[in-house]
Amino acid sequence: MGGASRGDKRRKQEEADQRLAAAGIRRPQKPNRTPLYVVGGVLAVAVVVGIVLLVTRGAGGGVEPTYATSADGAVVTAGEGPVVVDVYEDYLCPVCERFEERYGDEMTTALNDGRITVRYHSIAILDELTTPPGYSTRAANAAVCSVPAGIFPQYHATLFDEQPAEGSAGLTDDQLASFGTDLGAQGEFAECVRSGANTGAVQAATAKAIEDPALQNANGSFGTPTVLVDGQRADLNDTGWLQNAIG
Repeated sequence: MGGASRGDKRRKQEEADQRLAAAGIRRPQKPNRTPLYVVGGVLAVAVVVGIVLLVTRGAGGGVEPTYATSADGAVVTAGEGPVVVDVYEDYLCPVCERFEERYGDEMTTALNDGRITVRYHSIAILDELTTPPGYSTRAANAAVCSVPAGIFPQYHATLFDEQPAEGSAGLTDDQLASFGTDLGAQGEFAECVRSGANTGAVQAATAKAIEDPALQNANGSFGTPTVLVDGQRADLNDTGWLQNAIG
């Protein structure tokens, strides 16, 4: 699960900026604590938490998941603990990747110990940032496909480990299916990926999240990652947010 090196990601991001500018998608020119991605009229916000996550991202100890998962639409429920954590994420979102790297093992440990339930909302607000568009939806579909295939925890991690750069073509359906095969996917996983079986559910979940006032930032926009703990927004600038929640 190597993923791109930091230098490669920087180079790809510079190339992505050029493609986005050519497509009429702009990043803010003035210094701003809240970088905005303006995509198809939807403001996708990567809040200052991204800076915190970049500085504090962990080395990753590879905690083995032992919790159960289930899917309802585009929402994957993991574990069955008393504290409920909702994570809204886009698999193309760089800050989501940093969130996963920083907190993935910590959340897995809490899930294994029965201390939390996590509802992963597979959101696709960055579809226009790949060429051709649509990778966010295809990756979200594949993530939901991985639940009945029995590999969601590992597949979820792989999607972020292998995250393509914004402005790239994204991963192909064959690549997404191959990840599952390598992880021992059961059933009709590859067909689920290639057919886009959960596309409608992903689109519905995305529209619902964008319109939900409880998920909107101060400027009325919705961005990823957005995390709720028992229905309340988590302050991701506080790196102890999870431990504070579970005591």
